[in-house]
Amino acid sequence: MHDTDAPMPDDRPDLDVMVATVGLQIKALRKQADLTLDELSRRSGISTGLISQIERGKGNPSFASLVQIAHGLDVPIGRLLHLAEQVSPVVRAHERRSLDFHGADSVNGDRYELLTPSLNGALEVLWVVTQPGHDTSATAFCHNGEEFGIVLSGVKDVYLDGVRHRLEAGDSITYSSSIPHWYVNPGDEPATSIWVVTPPSW
Repeated sequence: MHDTDAPMPDDRPDLDVMVATVGLQIKALRKQADLTLDELSRRSGISTGLISQIERGKGNPSFASLVQIAHGLDVPIGRLLHLAEQVSPVVRAHERRSLDFHGADSVNGDRYELLTPSLNGALEVLWVVTQPGHDTSATAFCHNGEEFGIVLSGVKDVYLDGVRHRLEAGDSITYSSSIPHWYVNPGDEPATSIWVVTPPSW
């Protein structure tokens, strides 16, 4: 007799998607904790090769391996396996998540707001408003990945390895994040821009 309560093949969870989602979550949590693959390997007892493979959504990690990785990340195992939550692809203007710009003081009115639903994907897209005099030259940034920025209003100087590139409304720039870079608002009004970073570096 056919069991009508049994799940049909199309109803079964896509294991490849689940493994890929777990991998993205592990990678996001590792970056959030500012850990390299080697550091997480030492803390979890799992080889760097296996962690890298899991982060890329490859293979079929055992539950024991995930428990050890969760321990290395100092998070509950549920943080890695919470796959059911559906995140809306839409970010409303009044619901944007504010970010702390790597410890920078936001009292002066500078704003960094996340335009993507989370930092778990391949892109980090930011709405950036910087006040006149904003200058990050004291803490130049250098990390893996690529960045794209477009200025919507005001003026923004982008320095790439010390070379200044002045951007005005409508101007855009693309560069490797591995080049030391910093930003200055040399104008007399706030500068508004959108910045895209891949992979997320926050």
